[in-house]
Amino acid sequence: MEKLLQTVRITINDKLYVKDPESSDLGKRIIRESIKMIYEIGFESFTFKKLGTRIGSNESSIYRYFENKHKLLLYLASWYWGWLEYQLVFATNSIPDARLKLQSAIEIMTQPTEIDTAFTHIDEVMLNKIVINEYSKSYLTKEVDQENKEGYFVIYKRLVNRMSTMIKEVKPSYPYPSSLASCLLEGALHQYFLMDHFNSLTDCSIKNTPTAYFKHLVFNALND
Repeated sequence: MEKLLQTVRITINDKLYVKDPESSDLGKRIIRESIKMIYEIGFESFTFKKLGTRIGSNESSIYRYFENKHKLLLYLASWYWGWLEYQLVFATNSIPDARLKLQSAIEIMTQPTEIDTAFTHIDEVMLNKIVINEYSKSYLTKEVDQENKEGYFVIYKRLVNRMSTMIKEVKPSYPYPSSLASCLLEGALHQYFLMDHFNSLTDCSIKNTPTAYFKHLVFNALND
C-alpha cells in the first residue's frame, strides 16, 4: 500500500507553469523552498529574487518554471486541493453508507493537516497554513473570470462538486448542496484563520474542533 501511495502524482493545469517543476530536482527545490518562504514571510514579501538567493540559483532560473509569483501561488493552491481530493477519494471510495461517507469526507476536509510521506518535497502542514492565509489572494483579482475560463480553479471546483454529490446522496431534496459544500471548504479555512488570529470571533478551538462544528452544521442542515 505504501508503494502504491508513493506513485500518486497530483496533476496540475499546465497553463500554471512554463516548465513542470515536478520534472527536475531544481523544480522540486523551487516548490519546497517557496512553500517555506511564503510560510515564513508571507506572499506579499515573497519574491523570486529572494527565492533565488535562498536556493542558490539565478532569479531567471525560477522564471523558466513560473511566469510570476501569482501563478506559483495558484500552482501551490491547486496542488493542495488536489492532495485533499486524493485523500478524499481514497478514504471514502469503499464506504457504502451515504451518511458515513459524508462524515468521513467532512473529517478529511476540516481536520488538522499532517505530513504526508508520499510527497517528500512538499511540507503539507506549511502549505495548509499558506492556503489558510493566502488562498483568497489567488482569486480576488480582476483576472479571476479569465483565469477560471483557463481552468486554473478546476481542482478546487471538482472538490466542491464531489462534496456536493455526497450531500445530495444523503438528502436528494436538499436545495443547496453546492452552496453547503463550498461553505464547508471555505469555512474550514476561515475557522482555522480565526483560531490563529481572532479567536474571540470563533467558538472553535483545539478541543472544540472545526471538524465537530462542520459535522454539526452540515447534518443539522440535512436533517431539517
